[in-house]
Amino acid sequence: MKQRLGVLVAVGVLVLGAAGAGSAQAAPEARDCPVAAELFATNNTAFITDPDDVRLKDRLRGFDREVRTIIRTDGATPLGSTLLDGVFWSGDLQQTTYERSRKFDVNRVGADGLHQLADTVRKSYDQEAVLTFRCLPRTAPETDAVEIEAAGVSAARLREALLADPEARERLGGGSVTLDGRLVLVAPLTELPLAQCFVTRLGVDWNSAKVRYGDEEFVS
Repeated sequence: MKQRLGVLVAVGVLVLGAAGAGSAQAAPEARDCPVAAELFATNNTAFITDPDDVRLKDRLRGFDREVRTIIRTDGATPLGSTLLDGVFWSGDLQQTTYERSRKFDVNRVGADGLHQLADTVRKSYDQEAVLTFRCLPRTAPETDAVEIEAAGVSAARLREALLADPEARERLGGGSVTLDGRLVLVAPLTELPLAQCFVTRLGVDWNSAKVRYGDEEFVS
């Protein structure tokens, strides 16, 4: 997974700001936390620029089993994983890049344990960084990020939107979708107006989006 460096966003992320920033409406909020934490990771180490690359067809089943084993070995509880298609903007390459990854749901893990788990996965698969997200109450002191889920978005549509919006691709970097067309985005609480506009241009009804608050970390 590529580390967010302002122009390239790691698997499953789009920057979203805090409610009340600028003139944007407050984000719809899902109050439940279905899992304690999530870990976004891949075993890919290459920049893939062709959306038809055969590597993007890999369902990462072996990777899924291996990471679940790592989670159990580290003392946490794996609850399953979701296959993701990521579309990101590379400032270095000046074009979109693509990545298959998985979002792992994890229970029985705290902040320190999640950090250690992500570092183990990072080292095991030679990654620059692994993204984690801990679901927390919106008002918790550690809360510095959101996770957004929204139906009705394809990888192709995400790519088109990034290419059509220079500001969004430079500041937001990209995002990921599930195979059934569900946007999954994790982001810091700093760019709400831009992110809301971008998500809306993807054809998403903002009021239908699920938003969970928490703490994100890029473990590198």
